[in-house]
Amino acid sequence: MDSSSSSVPAAAAAEGAPPAGENLAVFWHEGMLAHDAGRGVFDSGRDPGFLDVLDHHPENADRVRNMVSILRRGPIAPFLSWHSGTPAHASDLLSFHSPEYIEELAQANASGPKKLCEGTFLNPGSWGAALLAAGTTLSATRHILDGHGKIAYALVRPPGHHAQPDHADGYCFLNNAGLAVQLALDSGRAKVAVVDIDVHYGNGTAEGFYCTDNVLTISLHMKHGTWGPSHPQSGSSDEIGEGKGLGYNLNIPLPNGSGDKGYEYAMNELVVPAIDKFQPQLLVFVIGQDSSMVS
Repeated sequence: MDSSSSSVPAAAAAEGAPPAGENLAVFWHEGMLAHDAGRGVFDSGRDPGFLDVLDHHPENADRVRNMVSILRRGPIAPFLSWHSGTPAHASDLLSFHSPEYIEELAQANASGPKKLCEGTFLNPGSWGAALLAAGTTLSATRHILDGHGKIAYALVRPPGHHAQPDHADGYCFLNNAGLAVQLALDSGRAKVAVVDIDVHYGNGTAEGFYCTDNVLTISLHMKHGTWGPSHPQSGSSDEIGEGKGLGYNLNIPLPNGSGDKGYEYAMNELVVPAIDKFQPQLLVFVIGQDSSMVS
């Protein structure tokens, strides 16, 4: 999308704001707020029957409403331009996910609420929001691929980096980052790198490209290990890829409390050298905000 056609927030007209063409392009659609991950005890969706107030699911719409408001009215508002995302098509999803899995999601959406795995619930409105999240990410990627900018931010939910080619995991239905990577490859980019700083291992993205040498997947995360059938990967440093992909998956488990200095050290000593050696034509960043809370 040409940046001149974007919807610029009122704050962008403030004195001293850079020209619109130099702004960071933010891709967003309020339809993603329709995903209701449910209530219960933490992320279980269970009501024990003796609580007056049930917990909101950790991945809830209010969290993202605040992020949007901060971007629209906060100190960096003058440096942003806003673009509307559109839903992904089935053909887009099949570039990363299996047809059987996409059909499972479509049928679950048609039949009513469904728990896909522990903590991950497809409720009314969830499927439409997931399609918007995937499509909005693809719109941001096309913005870069078409030469309209050097950096774009897709502000999306539901999240995606745990979703694997054939099943849901960790609050994620569709792997937004994986779809972005595949779009870049299909558009002629020979090499793409992913840097994931969510506090949990970006296992779904890694799994999708685990046997390929044209995608370098890097994940910085806490040492949480596996968490059941939907998440068999441990995120340990010895998960380095297989076949042609051997050496192209870099896991960097960090101890709790690493803080800014820990991340800085890991970036300078491991991430930057790996990217310099790989020489990707596009970088995809997965920015999980939870890492800033627990580090």
